Amino acid sequence: MPYFLNSFKKHDVSEFPGVLVPLQQAQHRGSVSSRRFSLKPTPQTKDEKDEKSLRTGSISPVRDGSTTGLTLETLKAEIEADLAASDSKSAYDRKSKVINRAVQDIGMGRYQWKLFVLCGFGWLADNLWLQGVALTLPQLAVEFGVSQSEIRYTTLALFLGLCIGASFWGTASDVIGRRLAFNFTLFIAGVFGLAAGGGPNWVGTAALFACLGLGVGGNLPVDGALFLEFLPFASGSLLTLLSVFWPVGQLIASLVAWGFVPKYSCSTDATTCPKSENMGWRYLVLTLGAFTFFMFICRFFLFHLFESPKLLLARGRQSEAVAVVHGIAYFNKRKTWLTEDILNQIGGNPEVTEDAKLSTPEIIRRSLSKFSTQRIGPLFRDKKMAITTVLLWWQWATIGMAYPLFNAFLPQYLANSGNDQPTATSIVYRNYAITSIVGVPGSVIAWYTVDVKYVGRKGTMAFATLVTGIFIFCFTISGDPNFQLTFTCLEAFFQNIMYGVLYAYTPEVFPAPNRGTGSGIASFLNRVAGLCAPIVAVNAGNSNPKAPIYASGGLILAAFASMLLLPIETRGKQSL
Repeated sequence: MPYFLNSFKKHDVSEFPGVLVPLQQAQHRGSVSSRRFSLKPTPQTKDEKDEKSLRTGSISPVRDGSTTGLTLETLKAEIEADLAASDSKSAYDRKSKVINRAVQDIGMGRYQWKLFVLCGFGWLADNLWLQGVALTLPQLAVEFGVSQSEIRYTTLALFLGLCIGASFWGTASDVIGRRLAFNFTLFIAGVFGLAAGGGPNWVGTAALFACLGLGVGGNLPVDGALFLEFLPFASGSLLTLLSVFWPVGQLIASLVAWGFVPKYSCSTDATTCPKSENMGWRYLVLTLGAFTFFMFICRFFLFHLFESPKLLLARGRQSEAVAVVHGIAYFNKRKTWLTEDILNQIGGNPEVTEDAKLSTPEIIRRSLSKFSTQRIGPLFRDKKMAITTVLLWWQWATIGMAYPLFNAFLPQYLANSGNDQPTATSIVYRNYAITSIVGVPGSVIAWYTVDVKYVGRKGTMAFATLVTGIFIFCFTISGDPNFQLTFTCLEAFFQNIMYGVLYAYTPEVFPAPNRGTGSGIASFLNRVAGLCAPIVAVNAGNSNPKAPIYASGGLILAAFASMLLLPIETRGKQSL
């Protein structure tokens, strides 16, 4: 049966013939382990080299920089040397490191590149709808007779859905697997996005936006954790590059809005505005909904996603985890040396899990009942991990409120600076498109700088966050549209660097069995804070129109201060 007809099937190594080679004959690429435990032999005489070669097999260089001749003893020593740098030395940790090494030796290939694009759809969809809903606010207010201030509560409905989606899908990916979440988050968003285009009134439209948020909210915590677990260490910075899809989502929403809203909308100063004369925002939402559903089709029918091997390992399904690694090698047309025997010799025989003979509902029920202690607890297992977890969640919360306070209401901020309302509306959509284009290179810059020595993840993220906060304050200096365009572009550029590194650093720093939970809680806090943003914007904006912008800049700077205190740098380290 073709994989696309059975997207959730279990795999066996027999499905991927011809990929297994002996450990000593396989090619091995550099890893963190091999850097700590050097593969280079000490100087020896010819007789000593020949004798050692007969006993353990020699380690020979290959033209592409990889090596051959790795023995089980050497591999075990590498794993132990790598684990010596951490406090975690369980059987799972050892086997997880072995899988890391196996994926590293397979290298980047067709499977990871396809997954890169499809995970990028999650980033794209998130900002696509954040900006898409923001761009409907002025016309929603006119058509449904809501004040320009109260209409901001529409984004509160969206963030309510995003909060629930982030918490549900983030934890569900740990409990019932990554594949279900990966395939259906975009499905939910696409269906309700199309439905929102026919919203009968303000309340109904806001409710449909909340429902599509249930799907969109799960993309970032699930997709980032999933992609990281299939990524070779040498290509780890690609998780940062994944954020390039974020400004692309904003760009698509801006261009579609620029094409539809000014042409098919009532004037914002019109006393009455029937649906037939105000179809622009509906065309925008329908187009975004159709595009989101198309992305779901690409994920579900054009790509077969393997379950995360580390998640399978954590659930006691070791044979399936090995089969997944064989499947990656098969699709990449590479070889692998990984077997259950090697895992057992390094990490010990697998323990029998209590879930082995339970039905799916019982597994879910038991896992959820133990969630508070078994999932969250390891995120505070030691002082360093606890500090990192608290600071990260603080950063996600502060940035979660700061981002919508500025970006979600930017059309209204820009419109207030113009004298001629139709002209101001046209400038708004033009500026959104220009800002989106300028923001794209920010993610590319982040991808490069995160691996620069003495800069890394923390340095890149902290600097970009500082500059973002400064430029938000600069935006308020003048009401001139060109002046404001300059600082929205600069803010978007550094903001994308900030978000790109934050999205990459968060799943990297959490261990795989709890990665979905840690990232999901971070995303949930981000959404909860965003949920409060419309309330702050409505109440503070009534007294001072610039107050929400000042609050946004202050929160960004608070996040910057906490980034200076992060104790863990993930540059040059593999995740468990």
